[in-house]
Amino acid sequence: MASGSPGWKGYAVSIGVVLVVLATTGVWNPFPKIWSWIDTSDPIAPGVAQWQLSLGGTPQSVTITGGAVIVEYRTSIEAYGVGAGVKLWKSDADWAAVAGGEADAVVVVGRLLTKGYQVLDPRTGQVRRVDTTATGVWTYTNGILDLHCAKGNDCELTAWDPRGTQPLWTVPAPGIGFKLSADNPDLPDTKPLTANRVNPQVAGPAQMPSLIGLPEDSKVRIVNTAQGKVVQTATPASNQRIAVAGGRVLTVTGDARDGTCYYGVVANSPASNQTVWSRAGLNLRTAGNGSSCKQDRDPAGGSDVVLGVDPIGRPELLAAHDGRILWRGDKDQRVLAVNDANAVIRSADGTSLTGRSFTGAPGWRRSVSTKGQAALTPWAVVITDSKPDRVTALNPSNGSVLTEAKTSATVFAAGPGAMILVSGRDMAYLPFGASTAR
Repeated sequence: MASGSPGWKGYAVSIGVVLVVLATTGVWNPFPKIWSWIDTSDPIAPGVAQWQLSLGGTPQSVTITGGAVIVEYRTSIEAYGVGAGVKLWKSDADWAAVAGGEADAVVVVGRLLTKGYQVLDPRTGQVRRVDTTATGVWTYTNGILDLHCAKGNDCELTAWDPRGTQPLWTVPAPGIGFKLSADNPDLPDTKPLTANRVNPQVAGPAQMPSLIGLPEDSKVRIVNTAQGKVVQTATPASNQRIAVAGGRVLTVTGDARDGTCYYGVVANSPASNQTVWSRAGLNLRTAGNGSSCKQDRDPAGGSDVVLGVDPIGRPELLAAHDGRILWRGDKDQRVLAVNDANAVIRSADGTSLTGRSFTGAPGWRRSVSTKGQAALTPWAVVITDSKPDRVTALNPSNGSVLTEAKTSATVFAAGPGAMILVSGRDMAYLPFGASTAR
């Protein structure tokens, strides 16, 4: 090379200077495309996902509804089209919850420590209704409940159709105060079981139950949501816990004696104020381990089906409305997921899952590793497994595969025709009917 020649390093520096000048003057900026090429994510579910995109942050929840995918972050909400993942709209909010079904879906959004909320259209983000005074909101497939407190404990509970503009009913709720705030604050009911690599909100909103309980200091105010009236005020003793399920008020008693806990359950009908059923020795697992018998959790189950343990340690699934035993297993079997229609049960040796239907469907059986997990939604049984990492969606009634992929991603949502997987800040849409994992 001749002396004085700039060489390749000199040319590189010159090209770099030109690129910087072009970018800073706005003539041409190649850096976003260059960075996107460097930062391209690996496919979450290659050959299965209809689309994949990078999100602006780590999502809190994702819901498929009304032709849109609703993504909730800590301080904002985004909506994407289900067809190609095109961003439809964005809104600044601290919380979001979906109400309604596919035909009348809405997104309810609000800010923490701020009264009120907005009801938005899921595809356009258009504001359909505004409330400026509510402190707490509950969202369901068939309605919205909100709580308004004028002064201190002077509160009212109001019901709305998802897209309605006039209240359906309002009942007084004194004593509630501001303890129930933001979206879907905890009520004394049942809670779904959770699974590894599955978001707890994977199933989306549920049907509004016929009865709900509002905690009121040491009491529980029972509201009939069909009639819009308070039908009972239950006052549990210090060794009792109230759970509302299947149109019944379940009173769980835990007595500490002889270094252990002795449990019993009584189911009451607020309509007749009569005991419908009772079970001595039934443990709904409302207390933690130990002999104190302190009940600090709700029983697991659906709106009507509850999970318990009989006196000799066998798991049971019961219909809350009449106390019927829907299923009783062996001590080493484990219920991984349950709702009002189905249950997923791990075998005693841990190597298979069985799907059991409460509606007469044939059920199914599937082999898994001992680390396999399951969750239930109205549209799919979601199974996550490892070695190899895998996610599978099954038809709840017969166990047929809806979609399957080799992936370590987390399942955030399942809808009528697809599910959403998230890995870090990447989100993929997997339609049912697509599968490459074998």
